[in-house]
Amino acid sequence: MSGSVNRPVRRRTFVLGAAATAGSAALAGPLAETASAASFGYTDDGSNYVVDTGASLVFKVSKTNGDLTSLVYKGTEYQGYGGMNSHVESGLGASTVTIAQSGTTILISVTHGTLKHYYAARSGENNVYLWTNKADTSVSATRYIVRVKAGMFLNDEPDSYTYAPTTIESADVFAKSDGQTRSKHYSKKRVIDYDYVGWTTGSVGLWVVRSNHEKASGGPFYRSLLRHQSADGGGLYEILYYGENQTEAQRFGLQGPYVIALTDGGAPSSSLYHANLTTSWADSLGISGYTAASSRGRVAGVGITGRDTAYAYTVGLANSAAQYWGSARASDGYFSIPGVLPGTYTLTVFKGELAVYTGSVAVTAGGTTTLNSIAIPSSNDPSNASAIWRIGNWDGSPSGFKNADLMTYAHPSDVRAASWTGNVVVGSGTETSAFPCYLWKDVNSGIIVYFKLTAAQLAAAHTLRIGVTTAYANGRPQVVVNDTWTSAVPSPPTQPSTRSLTVGSYRGNNNTFTYSVPASAWLTDASAYNTLKIYVASGSGTTSFLSAGTSIDAIDLLA
Repeated sequence: MSGSVNRPVRRRTFVLGAAATAGSAALAGPLAETASAASFGYTDDGSNYVVDTGASLVFKVSKTNGDLTSLVYKGTEYQGYGGMNSHVESGLGASTVTIAQSGTTILISVTHGTLKHYYAARSGENNVYLWTNKADTSVSATRYIVRVKAGMFLNDEPDSYTYAPTTIESADVFAKSDGQTRSKHYSKKRVIDYDYVGWTTGSVGLWVVRSNHEKASGGPFYRSLLRHQSADGGGLYEILYYGENQTEAQRFGLQGPYVIALTDGGAPSSSLYHANLTTSWADSLGISGYTAASSRGRVAGVGITGRDTAYAYTVGLANSAAQYWGSARASDGYFSIPGVLPGTYTLTVFKGELAVYTGSVAVTAGGTTTLNSIAIPSSNDPSNASAIWRIGNWDGSPSGFKNADLMTYAHPSDVRAASWTGNVVVGSGTETSAFPCYLWKDVNSGIIVYFKLTAAQLAAAHTLRIGVTTAYANGRPQVVVNDTWTSAVPSPPTQPSTRSLTVGSYRGNNNTFTYSVPASAWLTDASAYNTLKIYVASGSGTTSFLSAGTSIDAIDLLA
């Protein structure tokens, strides 16, 4: 390896979705290695099991706690920052660690109480395969973090906080001197959006390829930590359960494989992606909780009718034991979800991120459950209701609203954010882009929407709807019309209890608030603007961007 790899190199970080990088897919696959596998095997150095993959990768696993203590690719050490190893959670502590070789596979097994973790190496591959089997809550969260030495892959991407010296929230959100914000929470990506995370210098790539997340929680649109950088180095994550802004109970059982992949700078092979990875070689390794492909099933749907073709549709399967999802084909709504554990699942069709259909489906081992065309009832999509005016559209996200895109990778105080205040005029053509994606009790509560009604509309009562995607500290909207009619304070829906709006996530439980506004609330002059003031009601939260708040999906006044 050239010495340049060891010097700090500023490169673009890649976090790519499933449709990307087809051209570089072969760079890290099992067939890509040309080096001899003659050195494949393992040794014991007294403290660690040392595994030589027979390609260009040698790694070590501690015999006492199961930490990954060394990751050497082409003679250069990449593991370690701040004196810490790579490991499950923040390190398991004292564990029973064993190793065994079966032909061209080496398996290291780590047992820590009820938790079991595994590392596997294949002859001639620059990959480390990992599985984690969590049986209960004795280990709080479930993650694996690959800790990378400082100076190997420096960058200033939005999820990096190396260059942000000022703490602005909860010791994990920071500000740079130019006012831009950084946090390890700011990934931009939902789980459905990426197959791997990592860094490249152009000549060396270090990646974590995610698992299928079947035992994770939060569904396809969940956002969590993917990577970060600090002054001491960087971290790449596989988050299998995380409590931040979590909408589901924790699932237990075996998760994996996920893969640490080293390449000559290109993306990891698509053969390693969760949707394509075939691990028949692992069927006989004795991994606790392992279910072979032959004992799984598939769900296929011939189509979905009643779709709004302006939006992508996703089909999700979920029960208390597992979760899966797949994209519906844009042309007709066909979908196929393979590799599903046997059981009965709730099937949900999402328009964007908004659930518009639910049903039930049973999956059997080795079988395919074929569903006839699913018809989405018109009433299930709020966009189909006739509206006098509408701000945004009903898709389960604040997409299109002011600052919405920025908030997935920045704090609301970021210098790049447009003002969170300012009133909105219906019919201006900018009503959606001018309306803030988030409302807080202590920041912009009481925002005013101006709108006109015809004489006939003024003579009738109307239903006002406000859709939200999540809330912090029980924030929910209360409305005042023309300073004369005030709605009741609605009950708060069930939402995650942790931070959300300030850590890059608007995803909670979608909820629609409805308000029956009487005709007496409207002005009598059709040429005058009516006013709608939207306040955030809650006795919880603190101040500023940690006061009670909520994110907006859509607002409309029905005909």
